[in-house]
Amino acid sequence: MAKGKAFGAALLGAAAGAIAGLLFAPKSGKETREDLKKKADEAKKNAAKKAEAAKKAAKESADEVKAAAARAGKEWSELADDAKARAVRVADDAKSTAGSVADTAKKHFGEIDSKKS
Repeated sequence: MAKGKAFGAALLGAAAGAIAGLLFAPKSGKETREDLKKKADEAKKNAAKKAEAAKKAAKESADEVKAAAARAGKEWSELADDAKARAVRVADDAKSTAGSVADTAKKHFGEIDSKKS
């Protein structure tokens, strides 16, 4: 924002200098008014160009931010999908392991019961 303020101050200073130069120049009132009108038109055109350039830069920046946000969203979605898939695999592995442990326990306790009899 400091650059914008500095630019505005420079533009204002240049305009004030131009106006002061015109007002103190040895010209007739009509010539001075015509010069002031020319300078005002030039300043208006320059301001319009700067505004258009700023608008274009802002749009480009906004487009870049949107694209980056879309990429980040896609990456997060892919990470979430990967995490879900891993969670399913871990759950499946846990079920399989639990089943194996249960089978081993049944077999072991079955052997103990048969020895008691």
